[in-house]
Amino acid sequence: MDIVERFIKYARIGTQSDENNTQTPSTNKQFLLAKEVEADLIELGLTEVSLDNNCYLMATLPANTDKQVPVIGFIAHFDTSPDMSGENVNPRIIKNYKGEDIVLNESLNIVSSINDFPELLNYIGEDIIVTDGKTLLGADDKAGVAEIVNAVQYLIEHPEIKHGKIRLGFTPDEEIGRGPDKFDVNKFGAEWGYTMDGGELGELEYENFNAASAKISIKGRNVHPGYAKNKMINSMHIANELVSMLPIEDRPETTEGYEGFYHLTSMNGTVEETSLSYIIRDHDFKKFEKRKEMISGFVNELNQKYDNRITLEISDQYYNMREKVEPVKHVIDFAYHAIEAVGVTPKVQPIRGGTDGARLSFMGLPCPNIFAGGLNFHSRNEFLPVNSLKKASEVIVKIVQLVEQESTFSTSFDL
Repeated sequence: MDIVERFIKYARIGTQSDENNTQTPSTNKQFLLAKEVEADLIELGLTEVSLDNNCYLMATLPANTDKQVPVIGFIAHFDTSPDMSGENVNPRIIKNYKGEDIVLNESLNIVSSINDFPELLNYIGEDIIVTDGKTLLGADDKAGVAEIVNAVQYLIEHPEIKHGKIRLGFTPDEEIGRGPDKFDVNKFGAEWGYTMDGGELGELEYENFNAASAKISIKGRNVHPGYAKNKMINSMHIANELVSMLPIEDRPETTEGYEGFYHLTSMNGTVEETSLSYIIRDHDFKKFEKRKEMISGFVNELNQKYDNRITLEISDQYYNMREKVEPVKHVIDFAYHAIEAVGVTPKVQPIRGGTDGARLSFMGLPCPNIFAGGLNFHSRNEFLPVNSLKKASEVIVKIVQLVEQESTFSTSFDL
């Protein structure tokens, strides 16, 4: 099967995760894609194909070399973000993109304009995959899933390419920070791995945000508004007061690079009760700790003012993988040279987000992140250049070649 056909097949399967469900997987529909991929791997002839009750799928492409080669793995996730509908995804291919605004849905007047999304201009002359404007596309991370499956298909069809044992891993619930929760690193059995979960062509990432979630609940007091003086306590006003205390310059829409942020992801309220959800991010661990202290301090301050009506729960989600990956620099070197070898310029940069690889690195599986090719993730304006999809799969093939040739491999770049 062609990689584009494979991606579109996977993209049509709805797999949104649900942060409000504590089960694994958080949505049973993720099994629909897992079983589809499982069938594809069995059909290709992979061994040790196993799909467990928590929707973790693993498989093996056996070695075809006599050399002692490290076992390496490639990982992608099944779920798509809860931020945008992933049901009834209708991908379409724009051939030879001309550099114009893309009308995704004429009847609903949904357009990807080059003014809003100037990165489109980087793909003039290429085929790109878009949505019909009603859903996200799901390249995060069904592009990664398709790239891995396509790469092993290519290796099977080209036995002249020598490689060691390759492990494949597919996870649920990455988008809600729970992908590695029940990932069995020992069963996976790789010395190191790569998540195929990055963005645009060439990205290579081995450092990411330290991440935490903050759940805030505010209790108010409701009485008839005509008789509310000195009695009513409007929980929504307290919530707005808390939001206004956090620095405006520390929001996602005002930060970039290594700058951290507080991101208000949801707010639901009545006079009687309001809940807020934040995510807290920073690459620097000391700054990350200070961010958590700051939001805790503001909650304490408001609790003194409003008689302890606010509860706060902060939970760490993952940490910066740099601490675990940088000491094994050859893992990054292989990926860097593989990207170069397929004719792409590597873009080594920090992830302004997280991947399964962040936590897996702390679980004993160093796991930097490689581009999957899509842009504008979690959005109806998401798109996937076909060339980027193909190049990511080529990178996988080239990595396993370079690892097999390790005796003649040398590194030549500085991070």
